[in-house]
Amino acid sequence: MRFTIIHSATLDDTTIQRILKVIPGDLSFKNQFYLLSHEKSIPRDTLNALRQQCELDINTLPEQFDPSQVHLLISDMDSTLISIECIDEIADFLGIKAEVATITGAAMRGEIDFNTALQQRVSLLKGLDADVLGHVYDERLQLNPGAEVLMSSLRASSIKTALVSGGFTYFTDRLETRLQLDYSRANQLEIIDNRLTGRVLGDIVNGSTKAAYLQQLAQQNNIPLSGTIAVGDGANDLEMLRRAALGVAYHAKPTVQQQADIVINYSGLDAILHLLSDK
Repeated sequence: MRFTIIHSATLDDTTIQRILKVIPGDLSFKNQFYLLSHEKSIPRDTLNALRQQCELDINTLPEQFDPSQVHLLISDMDSTLISIECIDEIADFLGIKAEVATITGAAMRGEIDFNTALQQRVSLLKGLDADVLGHVYDERLQLNPGAEVLMSSLRASSIKTALVSGGFTYFTDRLETRLQLDYSRANQLEIIDNRLTGRVLGDIVNGSTKAAYLQQLAQQNNIPLSGTIAVGDGANDLEMLRRAALGVAYHAKPTVQQQADIVINYSGLDAILHLLSDK
């Protein structure tokens, strides 16, 4: 038996019939979403087309995934947990947001090496007053819809939460405290005399680092990888998404959506909770 989740609290008859024509099965309402139980396996392209036709998030859980065994969720930060790319907003204070955002976009699409892209962007920030970081956090950083509900619900269910980012510790540290997360890791900007030097300290947190951090936290907490979920939007999240039992692409770049287990394009982050509900 396979289980497909329609991430919507309301469905009209036309949409129901459209879905059942593609995925014949038993449809039931689970308070905040609909659950479709069926025998037929649904090709990825067919599911993508159905999502677009219905303008809804529709996801089939992998057969081997057991929601009751999930004990760790790890999430990317920029454009996943939060709505902005922090480095682009920092660059805006130097009047070079467009230049930096172009590099960011190429890196997130996997068109250029992440380490090279980060070094290029950070070097352009050399000499900037470090107080700008506070302005970005206070004035521009916003959580994506459903982030607080997701994290508080996971905490209430004793599921460990972690934030890992190719961005900066200035932001992940504050979000860890704000959302009462269990862990966080990111790159540390070098600051001397309250000015950015254009360098990061230590090894860069890239795609491989993110995947290794997932595995490290799982081992540290005696959680098998079969009990993990990873969430991200960019190419540097792909290795982490593949390593987790369930990889979630949240409003992600096309290359990520093509490879992730779960695709969320219309709902907020709290739709991830539907994946953990009893079937």
